Amino acid sequence: MTSVLPSPTVSQMQIGQRTIRPFAVAALYGIAFIKDTLIAIDPRLGHLLQIDPSNDNTKIINSHQAREFLDVTGLAQWEDTLWVTRGNNVYLCKLDTLALQHFATLPYPANGIAVWDSTVYVSCEKLGKILVFNTNTRAEIARFYAPGVGVENLALTEETLLVCDTVEQSVYFLDRATGEIQFSVLTPFESPTGIAVHTDSSTNKQSIYIAYSSEEPYIRDNPNAEPSYELTYRDRAFIQLLDYHYDREKRIALSNGYLLEMSYVEQIDPLEDVYLQDLEWRIALPSDTERQKVKQVEPVGLPFTEKIIDGQRVAVFKLNTLSPGEHHLLGWRAILEVRSIKYRLTPRDVEDAAPLPREFTSRYLIDDDDLAMDIAIVREAAIEAVGTETNILRKMYNIRNYVYDKLSYAIKPHIDTPDIVLERGTGSCGEYVGLLLALCRLNGIACRTVGRYKCPPWGEKQGVPLQPDYNHVWLEFYIPGFGWLPMESNPDDVGRDGPHPTRFFMGLSWFHIEIGKGITFETLTNEGKPLKKEDISIGELAINHIRFTILKELPAFETDRE
Repeated sequence: MTSVLPSPTVSQMQIGQRTIRPFAVAALYGIAFIKDTLIAIDPRLGHLLQIDPSNDNTKIINSHQAREFLDVTGLAQWEDTLWVTRGNNVYLCKLDTLALQHFATLPYPANGIAVWDSTVYVSCEKLGKILVFNTNTRAEIARFYAPGVGVENLALTEETLLVCDTVEQSVYFLDRATGEIQFSVLTPFESPTGIAVHTDSSTNKQSIYIAYSSEEPYIRDNPNAEPSYELTYRDRAFIQLLDYHYDREKRIALSNGYLLEMSYVEQIDPLEDVYLQDLEWRIALPSDTERQKVKQVEPVGLPFTEKIIDGQRVAVFKLNTLSPGEHHLLGWRAILEVRSIKYRLTPRDVEDAAPLPREFTSRYLIDDDDLAMDIAIVREAAIEAVGTETNILRKMYNIRNYVYDKLSYAIKPHIDTPDIVLERGTGSCGEYVGLLLALCRLNGIACRTVGRYKCPPWGEKQGVPLQPDYNHVWLEFYIPGFGWLPMESNPDDVGRDGPHPTRFFMGLSWFHIEIGKGITFETLTNEGKPLKKEDISIGELAINHIRFTILKELPAFETDRE
């Protein structure tokens, strides 16, 4: 057995600039720092690993005790003692022997663990609680509500309990004494399975590191298959700095972001011969928001002029004529800074929210997009979704859960109205949005459509052109005194029992690209009049091409953004 000894000092700059990819791991769950040495558990192999963050050098510490550490999920260290969770049990051991000693047994599987002095925190997904024990008496001294809905791993600072939730894709910052949530941040990747706090030995600065474990699809050669390749999956496990900035006054937390290039191009290639005069083709441009900054935008193919419509930038392309056999490319290329954002508002914060401004009532409480707000099934659903609730934030949360429970996701070739969607019980993201808009507006909540695409969420694949599979829309709802808040249109927890995750309720990840808030993404006019779909649609005129290229990682916050 190799004892756990600190590695040569590694500066925070060296660690923070790189993604840590240990060798020969199937999964990573609990992680911890002993000075500048990173230790981690691979529960599938039972390996307790010592990792050099500067070069990924990996050693198996428990080379003769791997069986004892199989299925360990939580890992923590205090002084000369290592703490782990396995099954329903909590164990401790000395670092120089690694002989596990039983500490406590929970009624259900214990997930994550964190230790500070004489206090042990243990998370239990099935209980929905974080249990607090005294290390000397082994007695349970408190219970906190677990903030998320998935398996949670834990870490501690002197005043803060950090809770990393696999399903919520979030880290929650809790008051260590009371368990009260202070704020939360979104992680840049899915399936965060471990969390640790590193204190730089030279500056005493603390930083948070997250372990991620999942699978990724890839194509591999298979000489026995026809054709001679197949789709399969491989393990994907790594550790990365969680960079974040919380603005208490604005109630927002920004986290890991990327500089990326996005292009949207229409290839005009009509299905049938057409002749159109004085054609004006409008395509919305990316928006500037708290989390998204447009650094540059330029035309692709034909030139365009810019127009501001309801506060949103729109590219306007003009063709004097479009004749049979004529082909063009028109579109834009933009350089964007994008970051994850999470708002921290509670029902108590909005209890005394002001009335909705009159200009919002006339614009965002009306049926302006075939929302079927006068149809009985939709009006009844609006009442059923909210019940007697009066708090605007709880009403919004109830409507969201009502729609998520009523519908199952299904890709559709066209958008049906909310009454049809309710009767059918399935819908695409656009149909989820339509139903949400109808129910919110009938309940006096101003809301609008946002979208239009999500960048493929592969932040490590920089410099490689990426193409999204589909377009995507979500919505924003308005709370007087606070402004517009984002919300995903449809749940991305298909097949999971229990509460719906709230990671994208008042939050968006870096891969959500905001384009044309509250306006139509793409419109055509012919001789000054809107071109109707029944006459000819955009899909009959052109083929669109969407491309993303992730250029580099960005810090969560820069002083010149203020």
